[in-house]
Amino acid sequence: MINKAKTEAWHGLPAEVAGLIEPQLEAITAEILTAIAAEVPAYARPLEGSFGRGVRRGVGEALRQFVALIRDPESGRGVGRGVYLELGRGELRQGRTLDALQSAYRVGARVAWRRISATGREAGLDPEVLSLLAEAIFAYIDKLSADSVEGYAQAQAEQEDERRRRAHDLIALAVREPPVEAADVEAAARLIDWKPPAQIAALACAAEDLGAIARRLPPGTLSTVLDDTGCILFPDPDGPGQEKSLERAAIKRPLALGPTGALTDLPASWSLARMALRASETGALPATGFQRVDDHLADLLLFEGGALVNRIAARRLAPLDDLTPKARERMRETALAHVQHGGNAVEMAQALHLHPQTIRYRIKQLTELFGDQLDDPDTSFELELALRQGRRGSRLAGMSRSGDMQSDSRAA
Repeated sequence: MINKAKTEAWHGLPAEVAGLIEPQLEAITAEILTAIAAEVPAYARPLEGSFGRGVRRGVGEALRQFVALIRDPESGRGVGRGVYLELGRGELRQGRTLDALQSAYRVGARVAWRRISATGREAGLDPEVLSLLAEAIFAYIDKLSADSVEGYAQAQAEQEDERRRRAHDLIALAVREPPVEAADVEAAARLIDWKPPAQIAALACAAEDLGAIARRLPPGTLSTVLDDTGCILFPDPDGPGQEKSLERAAIKRPLALGPTGALTDLPASWSLARMALRASETGALPATGFQRVDDHLADLLLFEGGALVNRIAARRLAPLDDLTPKARERMRETALAHVQHGGNAVEMAQALHLHPQTIRYRIKQLTELFGDQLDDPDTSFELELALRQGRRGSRLAGMSRSGDMQSDSRAA
């Protein structure tokens, strides 16, 4: 009596069917191996070495396991499943897709069914049993195939994890301070089959934005998280279309590009990119979007040397201390225009959108406040640093007030 209640077809086969198949296993194995070699191009070679042993073991274990399941369906597949996981893993190691292995499974199922069905007919098996036997063979092959797909996927994931680990190690080595020898970086690059370009730069972004940004960048970039910051090695940043790709990748996220240079210049590029990212986070640079460090060097100098610039400001801007806040701001604006335009009243008027006569009056006030300091190059340089820092501070304060008003609005 055939039991069809179980999911797997072999549960319904009479146990004596196993006894009919078992004496044929050696002959069936040989025929399957011959057919695979003839019909699957990737396997059309002598079954020698580890490759041959793997194929022979796979075919032999499959047949033995099938007979065992017919004899005792509750025994399960046990350790035999590992053979087919490993076959899938082996295909990835050989650089092949699963197409060849899946073809070999189909060939094996066809040959096995032809031989086993002939044996069954000779033994006078009931047609219903033969039908169920065919179903069992092909269902069983599907199980083996699924095992190999799983093994292939596992091996892929392990390879990707290993590549990510090696890419992380490579990036950390490439941006290390003090710089390491280029040959050491190139050796690490060979482990992931990455060819360092002639020109390269480091990108910095928030760690949580790294995945979204990296997915939008061209092939050849490497990315990881270093010290809680997203780090990307970006080849040929000045090449055609590269800036557009960076702008698209950033969207509304902060993304800072360090200076371009050779492989050995990456530590400096990374250091400046991180500095620019920190400046974006504090408002010293735009808070979102793509920024090139080389476009903001003066702002970064003020950002990084803030304490020193504040000390300079305390000395050089002391003559403005006694003015009213409104007058102080007016004189600061005029003094910055004065040092930037060399005291040229016409150019200052154009920059400040004021009448030249108004500017001349203000220059007279400046001279009364600062005396001959405005004509000293060193003093003018320090004064410009102090005034630029003050302008940046006013911008940050404005941003803070705006944020406070938004918070108050939300609270209301």
